[in-house]
Amino acid sequence: MTKSVAALLCAGLVLAACGNVSLSSATKSWITQSGFRQNLPTLTRDVQHSANELHDLHASANDLHTVCAVLDVDSLSANSSLPTPDSQATALLSTAYDDLGAGANTCYNAVSSPHARALALTLLARGMAALSEGTARLHVATGAAP
Repeated sequence: MTKSVAALLCAGLVLAACGNVSLSSATKSWITQSGFRQNLPTLTRDVQHSANELHDLHASANDLHTVCAVLDVDSLSANSSLPTPDSQATALLSTAYDDLGAGANTCYNAVSSPHARALALTLLARGMAALSEGTARLHVATGAAP
């Protein structure tokens, strides 16, 4: 009986130690596992390509559909890696990915609508601002300089 209690106590201590991961370590691990650093430039380029096509009043429906669909897929993929270990970073990144996805969907249908083009550009700008804030928050959570 004493050996069983000792084994149970040791197992409890091991499990308790596993639960004491710092926010910094957990966030660094999330950044690596999610591919955040590798995906950030791709998502940024997708937004730039979409914005360029939205500004080009002669862009064809196929051009808009292509760049906006790619942005939509990439923003959905990035969103699927949430949550982060940091609730503030999660909220900011979730807002960013939601706005980028909404901008991509609006962009997809904006061929002949100046209003839709302007709305899509606004959503993309808002998404990029939130993405920048979320990235800064991840730097804070990991203890790294921005």
